Amino acid sequence: MEAPQKRCRKSVVWEHFHLETPNKVRCMYCDRQLAYFNNTSSMMRHLRSTHPAILQCAEDGNIPPVPRPATDTAGPSKQGRQRELDEALVDMVVKDLQPFTIVEDEGFMAFVNKLDPSYVLPSRKALKTMVTERYNISKEKTMEDLKKADFVSLTADMWSSINMDGYLGVTCHYITPEAKLATVVLGVRRFYQTQTAQHLMEAKALLMAEWGITTKVQCMVTDNASNMILSAQLLNLRHVPCFAHNLNLIVKKALDQTPLINEIRQKARKIVGLFRSSCKAKDKLVEMQGLMGRPALKLMQEVDTRWNSTYDMLQRLYEQREPVGTYLQEGLHSRCGGYESFRALALATLLDPRFKNVGFGNPAKAQEAEKQITLECASLMRSNTATPV
Repeated sequence: MEAPQKRCRKSVVWEHFHLETPNKVRCMYCDRQLAYFNNTSSMMRHLRSTHPAILQCAEDGNIPPVPRPATDTAGPSKQGRQRELDEALVDMVVKDLQPFTIVEDEGFMAFVNKLDPSYVLPSRKALKTMVTERYNISKEKTMEDLKKADFVSLTADMWSSINMDGYLGVTCHYITPEAKLATVVLGVRRFYQTQTAQHLMEAKALLMAEWGITTKVQCMVTDNASNMILSAQLLNLRHVPCFAHNLNLIVKKALDQTPLINEIRQKARKIVGLFRSSCKAKDKLVEMQGLMGRPALKLMQEVDTRWNSTYDMLQRLYEQREPVGTYLQEGLHSRCGGYESFRALALATLLDPRFKNVGFGNPAKAQEAEKQITLECASLMRSNTATPV
């Protein structure tokens, strides 16, 4: 049922609601139903509190009015177009990992309205239902494919979110009848229990039963954590250690036991850490990269769980050695350059066998320090000669 024409002319709110019954209206954006008593007060309050930007745009005339949903008299072509765009919306949400609340974002609603004024966005609840249906269809197809596989193998690992919530991820690998390797994620489940071997075994067993592959699993690949190894054994599965994890342990141990390389790594980590923890240093590095005609690439920090990150860190640092070295030299000069003007520090530097003249950036300052030491020695000798025995 459409709103009376006189309402459309008097208030902009009828461009955002449609009349369902004589006493009920529904918002076209969030699908919320409101009571209607022959005035638009409740609808206006809803727009101001929930969709203020849309209301402002409509009052200013910056966007065309939002169309009302298709009525029962709409032709089959319009209904087909609605379903087609619903499917495209689900594709976008699934592929780009968008939240269901995207259909309530005012900017997104205005954008969709510009693209196709006749399309009515589904509510968040409706979108969730559509995505769930898409998942169930995909899951059924995958289960049919798994039925055709004689044997499968699993990989499993524990993950932590930025909020330190634990998740168990299990992936299945199998050969299709066309002799192609296929991989499917069986699940990434929130793990509320302590990560004991027994609890891990139970969670994995439930996933295997859910997908109907309990009798087909030949082995399970995990890292070398004792709870992961034991959970596979409790399932009577052959445990295969992760090759990449073992390779990382071997390379890391070799690097740690090579003193020269380990010293270089420690220095490199400190240099990279300086630029990653200081906005001023990072901005200055970008400036110097531009002056020297180098690409504005960020320095890469070593990660313990990725052995090749050591190579990436050292390679990037070598590529950017000139701008990095220039920045460090300027910093050293600004911090320590004035010390040569202090007589006691200059003399101590010259007398230190580790530095001598090398510790001076200005040769004239080194010569002045040598002269001072010579004068001090001569004065001391004269004082000793003049003293009676």
